[in-house]
Amino acid sequence: MNNASTLLRRATLAASLSVLFASAASAAPFAYVPNEKSGTLSVIDCATDTVVDTIKAGTKPRGLASSIDGKTVYVSDQPNNALLVVDVAKRAVVDTIKLEESPEGVSVSPNGEFVAVASEISNSVAFISTATRKTVFSVKTQGKNPEHAEFSPDGKWLYVSAEEADSLDIVDVAARKQVNSVTLGKRPRGIGFSPDSKTAYVAAELASTVYVLDVAAQKVTAEVKAGAFSNGVAVRPDGKRVFISNGKDGTISAIDTTGNKVVATIPVGKRPWNMAITPDGKKLYVANGRSNSVSVIDTATNQVVKEIAVGELPWGVIIH
Repeated sequence: MNNASTLLRRATLAASLSVLFASAASAAPFAYVPNEKSGTLSVIDCATDTVVDTIKAGTKPRGLASSIDGKTVYVSDQPNNALLVVDVAKRAVVDTIKLEESPEGVSVSPNGEFVAVASEISNSVAFISTATRKTVFSVKTQGKNPEHAEFSPDGKWLYVSAEEADSLDIVDVAARKQVNSVTLGKRPRGIGFSPDSKTAYVAAELASTVYVLDVAAQKVTAEVKAGAFSNGVAVRPDGKRVFISNGKDGTISAIDTTGNKVVATIPVGKRPWNMAITPDGKKLYVANGRSNSVSVIDTATNQVVKEIAVGELPWGVIIH
């Protein structure tokens, strides 16, 4: 084979690989939705916004989070006091980790080292090694009935909301202990952070208010009135918008973070709960608990573009 032919083959191979890698890189992510009553996870292809698979996931799946590499999804199975380990490629539960009673919120640390799970009855958060799948340490929280537990993007803090309190518990991850408690409105629930970890947003359900916190100062700097029974929180990757689900109203509030003002109210299904945004920030997926559906919102137009039927009582969404 002459040099010209060899160079042509190499160029063709390089071009093919380039197309392959570009295609893989641009592939749309998948959304995972835990359905409490069905005991399943619905898998949604974000390219077509259709359910492409259903995974059996314990008795009552609730909180969930994805591993950093996207190969694993961790799901709390509340009545069985367990964390389910779902292999994304196999689309099946491959392991079960024992937890304290009534686990709910799940979060993965930004460095991928820990999965944190809040357990309601024990008023604690377990930090589980993703490598060994064993609990490394546990932190007792002051607030009764902790629900959501969220790592800050820089990994320094874990914020924990307590349903039967009016406070937000702050855990220093390196110190492995709670270091502060910030008073908010009654029944704080969803938590979101700005991408730079400087600001946090916490929705208090009974107060129907979103509290804006300065992370460094550990204090509230603003309050934003949302719809009735504000609940879930999702922050757009650029940090310019925060979306809040309003359970009683069946709406989503879009907050402009520059002035902390509601700039749009978007009707969705019944009892919207927890949400997630695609990595490019273009679409918001909202779990509608009483409608057994997921609403897909175009974040540029603040309009619902698709309603996707899932299992019974969807609790939330993650996307990777």
